[in-house]
Amino acid sequence: MNKKVLVMHGDGIGPEVTRQGLKVLNAVAPQAGLVLDLEDTLIGGAAYDETGSFLPSESLNKAKQADAILFGAVGGPKWAKLDGSETPEKGLLNLRKELDLFANLRPATVFSELVEASTLKQEVVEGTDLMVIRELTGGIYFGEPRGSIEVQGRKGSRNTMVYMEDEVERIIRVGFDMAGKRRNKLTSVDKSNVLDVSKMWRSIAERLASEYPGVELDHLYVDAAAMELIRDPRQFDTIVTGNLFGDILSDEASMLTGSIGMLPSASIGSEFALYEPIHGSAPDIAGQDKANPLASILSVGMMFRYTFGMPQIDEAIHSTVNSLLSKYRTPDIMVPGKKPVGCEEMGDMMLQELEQTQAIPAA
Repeated sequence: MNKKVLVMHGDGIGPEVTRQGLKVLNAVAPQAGLVLDLEDTLIGGAAYDETGSFLPSESLNKAKQADAILFGAVGGPKWAKLDGSETPEKGLLNLRKELDLFANLRPATVFSELVEASTLKQEVVEGTDLMVIRELTGGIYFGEPRGSIEVQGRKGSRNTMVYMEDEVERIIRVGFDMAGKRRNKLTSVDKSNVLDVSKMWRSIAERLASEYPGVELDHLYVDAAAMELIRDPRQFDTIVTGNLFGDILSDEASMLTGSIGMLPSASIGSEFALYEPIHGSAPDIAGQDKANPLASILSVGMMFRYTFGMPQIDEAIHSTVNSLLSKYRTPDIMVPGKKPVGCEEMGDMMLQELEQTQAIPAA
């Protein structure tokens, strides 16, 4: 089976962690019977420096021709003082919008070897395994009107939260479908006691529930969901929510696992898919070999599951990461008794662990 994978390294630690993800992808693909056509392209600040655009048309065209995209991270202080309407992050937002990557899947799993790295008590986080599904191409990040305003001599700014019914229905269907493949519980998160958009969101979720009788649906306001994630994260199976709420809650969920450097993600549409760690570009440690590449490696696992249709490879990568954590740690998850390694060495150790354990089933 031939697959074309586009690599967008991006900025900051993006190139460092993506290189480690590529190591695993290149090592595992032949064992899985895949022939890869890999191509690199620019995005973010790196693209701006070379082309004057954060998402060059050439990069977008290449993205539309790929079976999957492996993405690093974008942004940094170098580009922070540019016109606020043009930022590296806007390049990523535009890419998601152009490819209609409307469903962002963010699993938060507490590895058994990493329980002690969480800031919460072991008895609270141990066994946590949840999926946050974030709507990614609508809501307040894209709503119009937006920008600077002046009302009766008072200057200000505004952003508008807008969702259309079909946008809400398709992401909630993803939530029901995902819950049905997991533990049959879907929590829809909104703010329907205040927001009209959320009232519509909740009514659509209730209407669709009758089509999924095997899945239990409940609702939480976003502030209550934030508290419950800390109080009792194991109560959650699958969470579906809007763009802004999902952005915040999934980052909160990352700290259950011990580090944001541990969380992968998949952004999926009807035609395209992009895989990336949920962390940012971390310019303060860029180029210092301190970054944790495991989220990028786990994102490769998600690529095998959702684009290549090989969930067994994803499970094998996940299991190997847990085994690796029993021996090695990057600075963000370091504890006494483990060997400290940098980003590059962690990638090398992952390959070594895969080889020793023969975790990847042959095609």
